[in-house]
Amino acid sequence: MSSASKSGALILVSAPSGAGKTSLVAALVEHTDNLCLSISHTTRTRRPQEVDGQNYHFISQNSFNQMRDADQFLEHAVVFGNHYATSRNTVTRKLDAGQDVILEIDWQGAKQIRETFDNSISIFILPPSRSALRERLKARGQDDADVIDRRMDNAVSEMSHHVEFDYLVINDDFDQALAEMRCIVQALRSRLTFKTAQNQGLIADLLGTALESR
Repeated sequence: MSSASKSGALILVSAPSGAGKTSLVAALVEHTDNLCLSISHTTRTRRPQEVDGQNYHFISQNSFNQMRDADQFLEHAVVFGNHYATSRNTVTRKLDAGQDVILEIDWQGAKQIRETFDNSISIFILPPSRSALRERLKARGQDDADVIDRRMDNAVSEMSHHVEFDYLVINDDFDQALAEMRCIVQALRSRLTFKTAQNQGLIADLLGTALESR
């Protein structure tokens, strides 16, 4: 299926909990022009440090169901018993305006979106080791030991899907991982399809001049 967008690029980023996805994406958006983060909707309970509309759009299960049934989501998935989804209108509006959009999304949602946006790119972030992943989950101070064990078990399943993605980033050194992600975005923006769309006037002028000189 062809992409729903002719302008901006769509970038999907997935990782198991604790791999550092949120921090990397935030830094990538901060240091990259014309790149914005799409805020997901979720039925999960808001944590004390989270801000509605900034971290997630926190909505009730009933509201979620209504939006899903009205086809307002590009994708939706259940993660740890909570529902997550991406707003169709928000993403397409930004893409059509020429803005590149990045989605923090689990592998299930990434798979759904790749079936609709064939010019998207996907990045999977891995931790340097299982022990490092466990330590990062503990350091967050958000979950008890049982929940961390569940997240570790789930992480193994999630990480097995890395082969479905276009790029793989190992988040051992944060700055190095961020540099790799910035290179990926730059490579995407240099693709022929995007570059020609952004420079149609220049290319037409160059080709026209070339024809006139013959």
